[in-house]
Amino acid sequence: MMTARQAARRRRRRQRQRQRLGAGAAVALAAAGVIACLVMASAPDRETGAASVAVAPGASTQVSAPTEPPTGTPPLNGSPTPTGGPDATGTLAPTAGASTTAARPSATKAPRTTPAAAPAAGRIQPGTTYQGVATVYEAGNGDGSCLFGPSDSMMIAAMNTTDYESSRACGAYVLVRAANGNSVTVRITNECPLPCAPGQLDLSEQAFAKLVDPKLGRIPITWSLLSPRTSDTISIRYKVGSSPYWCGIQAIGHRNPLARLEVRGSNGWRPLPRTDYNYFLSADGSGCGGAIRITDIYGERLTVDGIALRPNVVQPTQVQFVRH
Repeated sequence: MMTARQAARRRRRRQRQRQRLGAGAAVALAAAGVIACLVMASAPDRETGAASVAVAPGASTQVSAPTEPPTGTPPLNGSPTPTGGPDATGTLAPTAGASTTAARPSATKAPRTTPAAAPAAGRIQPGTTYQGVATVYEAGNGDGSCLFGPSDSMMIAAMNTTDYESSRACGAYVLVRAANGNSVTVRITNECPLPCAPGQLDLSEQAFAKLVDPKLGRIPITWSLLSPRTSDTISIRYKVGSSPYWCGIQAIGHRNPLARLEVRGSNGWRPLPRTDYNYFLSADGSGCGGAIRITDIYGERLTVDGIALRPNVVQPTQVQFVRH
């Protein structure tokens, strides 16, 4: 039989066990509370995350282009949009602080907006005024690197090599202005080699005299591309030596500078490479003697048919580019 002392010891042991169990439960509850707090803290805020968009696997976001290009953004075609005035070399000086803003991706399926095509011009851009100098040369009969032949009008000029751009300037009409207010319109028929600088025009004596006394020899000018009034139509000439197996083709009398000349072959229209002496060459004879399509820097296309393969003969057409 358990004595009173033994019963007292048993009660004290049970009391200590209950205390240990209570302390362990308290620790467990505290740990659970800490874990719960950590989980809640790491969970995303449902209000700030409500605007996110889920993209299905394999789907792509589409960029919607702005309806108008941002200030200072170049056109798609690569030709720079002027953001400032030209500098002394005839190149465009950008406006300080101009920047390009990229379109932000959008999850919507709005169709892409395509801006209107920019002119297919080279260095000499329509609507741009360039600065440079005018010099004077003896033009003779008006023939030059463009190989147009003798000129009916001596209001002609040679373009510096940089802006001549491997004959791309041939046939362009340019309005030239002097500081005294005088101006003259000239046609580019020749190239002014180095040391002629970008922006420089070498004018015939007759054209230079419309601005100042030719004895001055060199004056500062501004100039810009012109699309003049004219009653003339375009002519086509095949180069000397042209045949069904090789030919060179030249357009003469075009109101606006040419951007492309194509011939029609068995596989459709084919663009011909342009030489620095202003002929478009078909090295294998493809399209020689067939239909010809010419395109100006504004994108207008004219198709000419019925031009015989007659070397070194100027053959008139009945077409001309529109005025701009």
